[in-house]
Amino acid sequence: MWLRRGLFFCHRDINAVLDDVEKGNKIYLYTGRGPSSDALHLGHLIPFIFTKYLQDAFDCQLVVQLTDDEKYLWKPVTIADTEKYAIENIKDIIASGLNPKKTFIFTDYTYMERMYPVVTKIQSRVTFNQVKGIFGFQPHDNLGKISFPAIQAAPAFPESFPHLFGKQKIRCLIPCAIDQDPYFRMTRDHAESLGAYKPSLIMSKFFPALQGSMGKMSASDPNSAIYLIDTPQQIADKINNHAYCSVQDIKEFKKNGTNVDDDVPYQYLRFFLNDDQQLEKIKNDYESAQMMPQDVKNILIHQLQELVMNHQIERQKVTDEVIKHFMEIRKPEVIK
Repeated sequence: MWLRRGLFFCHRDINAVLDDVEKGNKIYLYTGRGPSSDALHLGHLIPFIFTKYLQDAFDCQLVVQLTDDEKYLWKPVTIADTEKYAIENIKDIIASGLNPKKTFIFTDYTYMERMYPVVTKIQSRVTFNQVKGIFGFQPHDNLGKISFPAIQAAPAFPESFPHLFGKQKIRCLIPCAIDQDPYFRMTRDHAESLGAYKPSLIMSKFFPALQGSMGKMSASDPNSAIYLIDTPQQIADKINNHAYCSVQDIKEFKKNGTNVDDDVPYQYLRFFLNDDQQLEKIKNDYESAQMMPQDVKNILIHQLQELVMNHQIERQKVTDEVIKHFMEIRKPEVIK
């Protein structure tokens, strides 16, 4: 659905991955999450839903990196905070339906010992001028920030996971938001010198804040996003009271209709309403003023309440034992 609607809209070298899949060669997926709070919002969930789709389609191994170290370096939090956030985020990630037999989830603090040789190989090849040019580092930035891009790059190389891939040279596909592209352009620049394939990427557009293009989803503003811990009433209140509507004057709307490009309720439906025909009808009726703004909001509220409720049910099933299984360093199970 998201591919059809252009929400995942660009890629780097995905044809190389598709060619390998057609030939019967192994590939693996890599995605991640920076645990900056204990509650995820819908924008955080989208990459994992799409990653599950890819994992099912390719029947392949997935690695998920929780960059708890990154958040300590960038945010005013303690290491204990980031470790706690990581576990809470892992529960949401598992609840998205990833294959427990083919998914390895790790935090940087717990897995760094095994990944560090690859990290240092990348660090030895990337100059300060290169990361400064890509990420805009300033003299006052701490040293950890400057060296961190190599840590995010490392999982794109199978050598980081000898328990999963041994010494196999296989391709990596990374589903991510478009803002992560600079990290992986850098990674691709040095892949060949590491004896590895350049990682492939498939990238999504940004998921809009409730306030639209003028707003930003922020953990400090609970009304800027729908969180996965929200109640049905909170979801309804946020959509009704905080979602930016392109209709600002009802009389003008009834006369001239509206443009849905900036209408947050409709744009959210593009992400979460599966029925293409229904979505097209909503668009046509709404733009021509045959459907009122509240009608669109009501459809969205129902969709989101159901999505979040189902997610909360799945999250309750994620016990400490389930988390341990996903994070255990073991060879992938053979499915018969």
